[in-house]
Amino acid sequence: VAYHDEEWGVEEHGDKELYEKLCLDGFQAGLSWIIVLKKRENFRNAFDNFEPEKIARYGKRQVNRLLKDTGIIRSKAKINGAIANAQAWLEIMEAGKGSFDSFLWKHVQQKQIVNKWKTDSQVPVSTPISEAMAKDLKKHNFKFVGPTICYAFMQAVGIVNDHVVGCPQRRKCSNNK
Repeated sequence: VAYHDEEWGVEEHGDKELYEKLCLDGFQAGLSWIIVLKKRENFRNAFDNFEPEKIARYGKRQVNRLLKDTGIIRSKAKINGAIANAQAWLEIMEAGKGSFDSFLWKHVQQKQIVNKWKTDSQVPVSTPISEAMAKDLKKHNFKFVGPTICYAFMQAVGIVNDHVVGCPQRRKCSNNK
């Protein structure tokens, strides 16, 4: 409940915070979000507070350490994905493409999409915009960024406001208050 009321759908524009949330959504693939949420602090400790500059330099030693860490999801593919994503994040930040924030938000012309779903069952798992974002991220060598993960990420960071009509958080998360 706290995550829904305090975080989900709230616009996020911090480059490192966006990297963290994208990685956590990747770790969630095939699992329940609550599992990741319960392990989030462990992930932060294990992954140097999601500092992409540090994670991009992780090698075999750090991967082996993470694979032994019972406080996180120990998937070698997902761990390597977080490292690849840090490297891709750095390339975007250093290539004069602007911030990671602007790179992501360009998919919605820097303006939050506020949907008008009446029930949770109406909310899609992916959209043409999440498909475009996934394609763009993959083009830049990001991992675990399919259209479904991208849509969940877009919802989490407020690129899309999918709080249903009648939800008290809908208005709080809307940039069109």
